[in-house]
Amino acid sequence: MVWSGFKKLGLYKKKDEEELDERWMRCGKCNEVIYKQDFQDLLEVCPECSFHKTISAGKRIEVMLDDGSFEELFRDLMPVDPLEFNGKKPYQKRIEDAQVTTGMSSACVVGTGRIDGREVAFGVTDPKFLMGSMGSVVGEKICRIAETALERRIPMVFVSGSGGGARMDEGMFSLMQMAKTSAALSRLHEANVVYVSILTHPTMGGAMASFAALGDFILAEPGALVGFAGPSVIKQTIHGELPKGFQRSEFLMQKGFLDMVVERSEMKPAVSKLLCYSDPK
Repeated sequence: MVWSGFKKLGLYKKKDEEELDERWMRCGKCNEVIYKQDFQDLLEVCPECSFHKTISAGKRIEVMLDDGSFEELFRDLMPVDPLEFNGKKPYQKRIEDAQVTTGMSSACVVGTGRIDGREVAFGVTDPKFLMGSMGSVVGEKICRIAETALERRIPMVFVSGSGGGARMDEGMFSLMQMAKTSAALSRLHEANVVYVSILTHPTMGGAMASFAALGDFILAEPGALVGFAGPSVIKQTIHGELPKGFQRSEFLMQKGFLDMVVERSEMKPAVSKLLCYSDPK
């Protein structure tokens, strides 16, 4: 009774529950105490286990593009609720909440920028906006930035964190974006305009079954979950054990699906080198 009373009064805390000095933090994967500055210097990657924490679209732009070079396009495109869908929370309310939380108008940001001085058409989905899922606006933005790349004949680089896949709140309006984005990227391929697809944790579902898998070069961050259906669904379907590391980027690299697995801090230099090699000039 005394022990539990101390807990209720907040006079006792387990070691794991102790508040850390503001200079320190715990890794969300390995639970090790790490120095915040080291974590930030590594672009939000754990120095102990190399866990790559999910980062925002804004941070991704900062990491990938030259300082001050990004010019956002098509920001005025806003998601709507064509089906007037109501789940645990109305779809329109979920959109509004995500806009407030992320400061983004939709789950995708696109525009032009530079990577080591080379102009690129750039896009990124943000997992914090409805899991980066692909609705009609995300699909439209991807198509428009692909058209921008085609018109200007500049490489396209897209960073996927679309753990929500195709957004079922929009029904067929969402599913049709798979074919729509695939067709837009096919036009880039026919015109010999390079498309680099970067996969981050997690990239799943309809996104992985369309634009995310169609890069001339496909790169991924370490430990990223990449696939169509999730491991638990597949395991229940086949009634068997899955290989160790199944659907993680390292596993897919071994099977030939990916071209490279690249640490976050090395991603920009790696993409820059690929663009140099692929430049027809």
